[in-house]
Amino acid sequence: MKRLIERSRSVGEVLRWVTQNPGKVSASHYPIALHKLGQLLQQQPGPPMGAGDGRGPAGQVLEQPEFHALCQAIVSGCAKFDNFSIVNCLYAAAALGLPGESPLVRVLEDESRSRLGRFNQKDVSMVFSSEANNKALEAIFSSQLFYENRQERFIRSMAEWLPRKAENLTPYTMALIAKYVARHRLREPRLLDTIANFLLKRGEQLDSKVIQKLVFPFSRMNYRPSNHGELFPKLEAILEQKAGSSPLATVNILMSMFQLSHFPQTVLHQVFSPGFITNVMSSPYALIVRRYLSLLDAAVELEFREYSGPRLDPRYRVLMFEHALTADEANRKYSYKGLVAEALRQLVGEECYRQDEVLPPGYCTDFLLWINRSGTVLPLSRVPAASRAPPATSPVTMSLRSSVLALTSDLQDFAPFAPETPSSPPGPRESSRAGRVVLSVNDKWHYCQNSDILVGSRAMRDRHLRLLGYCLVQLPYTELEKVSGIEEAKHYLRQKL
Repeated sequence: MKRLIERSRSVGEVLRWVTQNPGKVSASHYPIALHKLGQLLQQQPGPPMGAGDGRGPAGQVLEQPEFHALCQAIVSGCAKFDNFSIVNCLYAAAALGLPGESPLVRVLEDESRSRLGRFNQKDVSMVFSSEANNKALEAIFSSQLFYENRQERFIRSMAEWLPRKAENLTPYTMALIAKYVARHRLREPRLLDTIANFLLKRGEQLDSKVIQKLVFPFSRMNYRPSNHGELFPKLEAILEQKAGSSPLATVNILMSMFQLSHFPQTVLHQVFSPGFITNVMSSPYALIVRRYLSLLDAAVELEFREYSGPRLDPRYRVLMFEHALTADEANRKYSYKGLVAEALRQLVGEECYRQDEVLPPGYCTDFLLWINRSGTVLPLSRVPAASRAPPATSPVTMSLRSSVLALTSDLQDFAPFAPETPSSPPGPRESSRAGRVVLSVNDKWHYCQNSDILVGSRAMRDRHLRLLGYCLVQLPYTELEKVSGIEEAKHYLRQKL
């Protein structure tokens, strides 16, 4: 049956072999039939598969009774299929252009999702690789099942052949690839450089919303493309022309460039201009753009001192974030923050630290402590208000420059950790010279995949906190995963502090 299907010369012949010989058709034959249908349809003139309008040979085939019978046979029997046949059928259906709401795709995706824990990584990756032709890429990366799960073998394979095929891809397909790379924090230079080269060649024809999607993986992975010397000036020129067409996309692109320590001066003149601000304030996404502009303004103050253009009006400044990031909240049960919190509580007491404190310009810190020159951790009640960070409740009137000066003026060299004892309360002079220490619990999702490089947003947060006068103590998950129990955790923190 396998040979008969593969040797078929027409769509009708494939459908006849499968539907008229049910007793001779096994689970492994269905994906072969779907793949063969896809190959035959690609050879016929008409709209491309997946066009979705039902015209041409593809649309006609999908409406044939024999094709519906084939789909129904797969739906009825898929619970008994092996894993490879399930996934192979799913991606063959996607390559055929079947819509996600079709009964066949829904049943196959539900069955695949229920088996994810039992899938053989090698088999699944082979399926993805077998589908990696130019016309099937969009279907693959549009699949929610594929998007939600990292396929490392497929990505490594794609890094080899994507540079050769990139010129023939649509911007939409490349944006889907960029989205997948960013979601799974895949710092694969060949893929990222391919996206960068695509952007350099096609950027002028793309709208800013598409450019935003293509740029995001670079900042997400804290990666400057090999062509950044050409690409970044090109992006600046494009943004100068298109800054007002999509303000949200514009500030997103700017944020990506800032995270990579690139500051496009002429574009900043535009986004901080009264006209741009007025346009933003009357839009439905006013608050999110204000958040981005506030953080960009803070970054200019901290990192781009030579800039002399317009700045964000203090009336519009808000905190970038008012609480822990969504990813951190969603992954809290997998975080080492709970272990560190309990060890810290036993080590210095609850009165000596704050957890999840948000510091201007809107960075959530894991643990915030004050330590004096002798290495003593101070209870917060004994730290004078002048020594503390600017309150997060009044961002509108804050001056980051004055914050920087105030915070850096009393930075001290930190002595080895020495817990405070009741017999030696700190004096006023000692308290006033307290240094601010941020314990940063860097969990696995704060790094690029299989790397010790922090994602771009985390790296910029760390840069800014240091510039604001905080001493950062990094607690990477690679060290925390070796800690066993509270006593070891306390010993680990004592050494770190």
